[in-house]
Amino acid sequence: MANVAFVGLGVMGYPMAAHLSRAGHQLNVYNRTASRARQWVEAHGGRAFATPAEAAAGQDLVMICVGNDDDLRQVVSGEQGVLAGLQAGAIIVDHTTASANVARELAGLSAAKGVGFLDAPVSGGQAGAENGQLTVMVGGEEAVFDLARPVIAAYARMVRLMGPVGSGQLTKMVNQICIGGLLQGLSEALHFARCAGLDAEAAMQVISKGAAQSWQLEHRHQSMLAGDFDFGFAVDWMRKDLAIVLEEARANGAQLPVTALVDQFYADVQQMGGGRWDTSSLIARLNRGK
Repeated sequence: MANVAFVGLGVMGYPMAAHLSRAGHQLNVYNRTASRARQWVEAHGGRAFATPAEAAAGQDLVMICVGNDDDLRQVVSGEQGVLAGLQAGAIIVDHTTASANVARELAGLSAAKGVGFLDAPVSGGQAGAENGQLTVMVGGEEAVFDLARPVIAAYARMVRLMGPVGSGQLTKMVNQICIGGLLQGLSEALHFARCAGLDAEAAMQVISKGAAQSWQLEHRHQSMLAGDFDFGFAVDWMRKDLAIVLEEARANGAQLPVTALVDQFYADVQQMGGGRWDTSSLIARLNRGK
């Protein structure tokens, strides 16, 4: 069993840390809203600390799951950040969806202190975190990955090293490109079925057994038909992720016309007041006036 710190107890981090505790690891936790950390400790044990540095002190691994590049820099390399508390030989595993550039930047700062660094964004959403069924795509050195993998396994159904630092974030970008395109296609299909006078639910049952089958179709079509979006991965966060994708595409020359268009469709949803709606709410902009 490892001594682990978990930094960031949000919608994803809270249940991920709980899985680590249930697996027998000794946990220190930190959250920007201190009451959230105290709540976690009351439910799962461990100790809450006032700063990332204090939570990281003496720990073998530090798992991080925060909001964006700036949040990540603050909790890792800030004056009271994780690196201020870690000793050489420890490992940082960053589960934040962030840019590949910030992963490389923080890996360099970590290496200067003799600390390993893995960028390890996740896919599977809140349900995947709660059920311990996340997919974890990792960038970093193989030797560091081999040490961290058994700990990550507490909340993952798939963990894979994709290449050097930054590769995990690049793979998560591939994931978000696919999800955005799939949800726009599913939105249009459901909208078309209704406009054509079909039983849209029956249509989904039929095509889900053929080549159109996808996780999004299986798990989202009913809530999309019902106009229920008050759950899941928020549009605001998806736009944050797609901004990272599009910036990376400009740098590497990839052409992403559909992704750019879907990003603007999500901007429409935000204008409709749906910033906190699930990403499947793309259908709402098609149904306006219907």
